[in-house]
Amino acid sequence: MTVATLTGVVAWSDTDASGRYHYTAAYRWAENAEHALYRSVDPQIDIGRFPRRATSAVYEQPLAAGDEYTVELDVERVGTSSIAYAWTVSGATGVCVRGKHTVVHVDQQGMAARLPDAIRAQLGDGEGLGVA
Repeated sequence: MTVATLTGVVAWSDTDASGRYHYTAAYRWAENAEHALYRSVDPQIDIGRFPRRATSAVYEQPLAAGDEYTVELDVERVGTSSIAYAWTVSGATGVCVRGKHTVVHVDQQGMAARLPDAIRAQLGDGEGLGVA
């Protein structure tokens, strides 16, 4: 289920010496979509309580500075304390990156903690969100 969609333009600072987007930019864009999702559910949420457990990405097409992109963030699984996301970054010619990451909600001591009820309710409703 798509829970967040984010659009943007590749900034010069998102590119490397080849003039194409740097591989880390796709992770930042996906993370921005994830954070927009959390803030849409609870504007006061402590985003720092969702560290990454695992990440992966496959790069299929380049993007250059000035190119428009769209990130679609999907939920693959919601656990007791974790969420597994799958995401794509698309440009004018189709999918550029396919990625995944898993986050674990942690308490103040950094130990795994139950996901906030508001997040669990939003991700479990089957409706998804359009987050801009």
